[in-house]
Amino acid sequence: MAEIAISEVKSKRNWVYAKKVKGKLFTYRQYVGYLLLCLLIIAPFIKIAGEPLLLFNVVERKFVVFGSVFFPQDLHIFVFGMLIAMVCVALFTVVYGRIWCGWACPQTIFMELIFRRIEYWIEGDANQQRNLAKEALTVQKLIKKIVKHGLFLIISFFIANIFLAYIIGADELIEIITDPINKHIGGLISISLFTLVFYAVFAYIRELVCTTICPYGRLQGVLLDEQSITVAYNHQRGEPRAKLKKAEPTAQHGDCVDCGLCVQVCPTGIDIRNGIQLECVNCTACIDACDAVMEKISKPKRLIGFYSAKSTENKNYKKNNTRAIAYSAVLFILLGIFFWLIFSRSIIDGTLLRAKGTSYIFRDDGTVTNLYTLELINKSPNTLPFALESANGDFSVQTVGNIREIKRDETVQLSFFLVIPKNKIHHYKTNVKVKIVSENKVVKQMKTTFVAPVGR
Repeated sequence: MAEIAISEVKSKRNWVYAKKVKGKLFTYRQYVGYLLLCLLIIAPFIKIAGEPLLLFNVVERKFVVFGSVFFPQDLHIFVFGMLIAMVCVALFTVVYGRIWCGWACPQTIFMELIFRRIEYWIEGDANQQRNLAKEALTVQKLIKKIVKHGLFLIISFFIANIFLAYIIGADELIEIITDPINKHIGGLISISLFTLVFYAVFAYIRELVCTTICPYGRLQGVLLDEQSITVAYNHQRGEPRAKLKKAEPTAQHGDCVDCGLCVQVCPTGIDIRNGIQLECVNCTACIDACDAVMEKISKPKRLIGFYSAKSTENKNYKKNNTRAIAYSAVLFILLGIFFWLIFSRSIIDGTLLRAKGTSYIFRDDGTVTNLYTLELINKSPNTLPFALESANGDFSVQTVGNIREIKRDETVQLSFFLVIPKNKIHHYKTNVKVKIVSENKVVKQMKTTFVAPVGR
């Protein structure tokens, strides 16, 4: 019997030790990143007319965008906003590539501007980190690891609190923090889970979020085309590669001196010279590194830069901005529609239904009535007085009960009659509009039907 030797191949993750990067684009990326970090941190605590700037309270089904409150009745606006966001992402990627990932994504900003900075401070640059990982466990190494991961946990705890503020609100979060622990066991568990998730992401998972987990990164392959602007290596200019000492005597070699710095600074560990890759997040670290080398050897910058696939293949290709302008216009139009929907909403919303199990009622005074139920929601930050009126001149409104105002974020239910003289009825079913008037302004108008036999 023949023996078959089976070899087990164990795949081991190639840990990325990104080298420190300096340059003009990195400086710009820091400005953008730290500005977005500040906005992310303070947004839940900023209030507009008593409402937070942003809130996504899934538990209570309450969403706040720029101080405007959204309830389940506004689901159509929320869905439209999500669709617009998806379209914007797709169009933006088609034109400008994956620059969102490298410049504005919270994962990249936290990783590159906070956690990796701490790592540089404690363990040193890429080579020092690599050597430290290979060393045997010593007291000095143990102290560095404890300090680093301790800081990672503290920052992850802080980030968890910020993200929780977006879900439950800043006031509720402060209450959880200041009250005794036994009053908010659920909140403590939530913050602890968030902390562990963020710690795992930034301490261990890292670039795998961008290269494997995030669906946006996987979509890049189908969204990009040969005219999309991405971070790319100009192989027409750079090839064939050669070390600087070999490239100096002849002009037959390209500008790339094969120093490998573009690979060393890449946070996902790819070689941009191998072409456009899904793992590239367009962070522009390779551009800064390559520009520094080109400057030292007196070569033009942007051997690696913002290019389309067409421009790197054809030296005579002339960039056409029509497509970028058209897509950008579509983005602004969609965003304009979304913000118009947000700010043009009525401050009172409601659901109007005919009362169940009732029909028309003839009264002794010669009128006919139908009974209705109405649910109203106050979306404004203030208590609002209101009154019901009919938009049809022949009808009048008689309310049941004495509800005359709605408090902030309150939902009220009431009943009312629509009344009309019998001789004014011309159809069995009549369309009627009911107005909700607040402070002498019509804030909402709803449609219903009135039923009554003709000529009775």
